[in-house]
Amino acid sequence: MALSVAPGQSAAATVLISCAGSWEPWLMLPFTREQFLDVFVTYNDAIWPLQIAAYLFGIVVVALLFRPSRSPDRIIAGVLAAMWVWTGIVYHGLFFAPINTAAYLFGVLFLFQGGVLAYAGIRHDRLFGFQSGLAAWVGAAFLFYAAVLYPLIGMATGHAYPEMPMFGVTPCPVTIFTFGMLLLTTQRLPRWLLVIPFVWSLIGGSAAIALGVAQDWLLLASGFVAIPLIVLRDRGTAHLRGTA
Repeated sequence: MALSVAPGQSAAATVLISCAGSWEPWLMLPFTREQFLDVFVTYNDAIWPLQIAAYLFGIVVVALLFRPSRSPDRIIAGVLAAMWVWTGIVYHGLFFAPINTAAYLFGVLFLFQGGVLAYAGIRHDRLFGFQSGLAAWVGAAFLFYAAVLYPLIGMATGHAYPEMPMFGVTPCPVTIFTFGMLLLTTQRLPRWLLVIPFVWSLIGGSAAIALGVAQDWLLLASGFVAIPLIVLRDRGTAHLRGTA
């Protein structure tokens, strides 16, 4: 989600609640808690039953990890790209922007990330796949968290549907799921695929610390965990190929 900057408020502070379901008065937000939660309610009601479709596509993506070839790669990258593009256009641009014009900027970032994911799927052959190792198992844990544990923790802490971010169609679960998929790659990963997800993990992580949003605690760590694991895995893969 995106937040506009109130007078005298830093840009960092304005995004602290981007993934949260609550707020604190001292953040000087340009909208009320009721307005913020109404965005989730309106959004989830308007796009129903696409939340179910997002889960079905997520299942397809995970299944395709075990069929490494060019066509499944393009499907996986296409689904990830669609999640980012949808969130950028529909969530940010159509539903959050009416109460906060800064959402347009975040929407552009999400559109860009969708574009680079789609390009990676076309440009690279056999990019995604499950190869046993620390990075792969952490990636699998991220996928499970984004799809299953994230909403369960949200409901347990008072964010019941439809006042909650949903898998595949809202920024924070999409970011965690994307990190999980990027950990489940079998060749050197282009570093530019990591930039926007990492930025968003910092935004959501700030919200988790400042506002006590339990389901986003993993988001805070996701970038700091995923990126070093990806770099180390890529170096190990390059070394093995060099000695082969």
